[in-house]
Amino acid sequence: MATLESTVTHIDNILLSVEQSTGNVYFAMMPYITQPEKMYEFSQKLVETNPYVAGCAIAFKEDYYKDRKLFMAYMHCGESGGVAYAGSRIEQDETFGDLPYTEQIWFTKPMETGAPTWVNPLKGMEDSDEAPIMTFSLPIPDSDGKPIGVIGVDVSLRVLSTIMVEAKLSPNSYSTLLDNEGTFIVHPDSSKLMQQTAIALSGKEIDPSAREAVQAMVSGEEGYKPFRLHNEDFYVFYKPFKRKAVPGRSTEELGWSAGIVYPEDDIFGDYNSLMYYVLIIAAVGLLLMFVLSRLVIHRQLMPLNMLTREAHRIANGQYDVQIPMSKRGDEVGRLQENFRQMQQTLSTNIGEMEQLKVKLQEHGEELKIAYKRAQKADRMKTAFLHNMTNQMLAPADTIDRDVSALCNRSKDRQESGQLAESIMQNGATIADLLKNLINISDEEGVKYDWRT
Repeated sequence: MATLESTVTHIDNILLSVEQSTGNVYFAMMPYITQPEKMYEFSQKLVETNPYVAGCAIAFKEDYYKDRKLFMAYMHCGESGGVAYAGSRIEQDETFGDLPYTEQIWFTKPMETGAPTWVNPLKGMEDSDEAPIMTFSLPIPDSDGKPIGVIGVDVSLRVLSTIMVEAKLSPNSYSTLLDNEGTFIVHPDSSKLMQQTAIALSGKEIDPSAREAVQAMVSGEEGYKPFRLHNEDFYVFYKPFKRKAVPGRSTEELGWSAGIVYPEDDIFGDYNSLMYYVLIIAAVGLLLMFVLSRLVIHRQLMPLNMLTREAHRIANGQYDVQIPMSKRGDEVGRLQENFRQMQQTLSTNIGEMEQLKVKLQEHGEELKIAYKRAQKADRMKTAFLHNMTNQMLAPADTIDRDVSALCNRSKDRQESGQLAESIMQNGATIADLLKNLINISDEEGVKYDWRT
């Protein structure tokens, strides 16, 4: 609404400059009011000095000048391409429009009210080929305060619209100004100025939103409304046209409504573009975040992946793997360090177990050899005992026979002596055999001591 307020101020400043220029000319001409020919000079001066003035008419009531029934000094800018513009040649005309000036609203209204006012001077002359203008009418009072004439100052609405269009607030926006009947005072399309009412225009539209917006403006409301025109979406921001209070200025309410029309793209285009940029940046950011996250996660998982591989190798029996020391101080670093120490301890224990296994294998081999030797010795001992037993059987049988014979033949001393000697010899033989057996057993016991 601040933008709309500045637009209203801009238009009002133009109107105020016209009003002040008219007031200055009024005070300058009053001393020469009885000289009709001077009125042309003041009319021309006003057109020349104010760039917004397209024409000026100083008109008097009937028979004000005794030698002239009607008198109007009308000076206006020449036209270029059908458009009156300030700074062009000044032309003089005796008439304006297709009605006598005494019947035109710009003259009759201030003559009736005695107050300055802004009017549509072409009202009632819709078929006139005059360029669209808005006229400031300032009554000229006599000494009694009764109007004797009117200064009518025309402002070209085409020029005013051009000024407002050039002060464009966005690429496709435009300002508009409606009078109390909904007629366009300011519009970028000059063909609509003072020729077609906004209400009539909106009435042709299928979408009723345009008609609602115009009715809100004509009703003197303030706010904004969306509407659709020519299959395009627009927003209109509007407020009543309030004139700035200036000392000596008429406080009359004109009933105008100012508005700024924005295509939806002008309002939301930058937002949509920004949204697209944000989405693109967000997508790129997410992509970068994804890549960086993968890199960070990969870097974080590298020690874990390495530990997984080494754990698999250890599970397959490769206990001598080399796990590097970690330079990281986080949980993963501590895990790697603990895993490395565990691997070193496991490798040491496995090495010791391998050494013990070798020793046990060596001792096993020795035990196998000793066992074989023991088995061999046992077999030899059994054979030896069997042999010794066989050798002792003959002396024992001899002793038995000799003893029996000795008992039966005790009367023959010679024979008894021989038997006794034989018994002694065979007993000695058995004793020697037993002694040798004991010695051999002792030797074998020492030789095959299990503790060695």
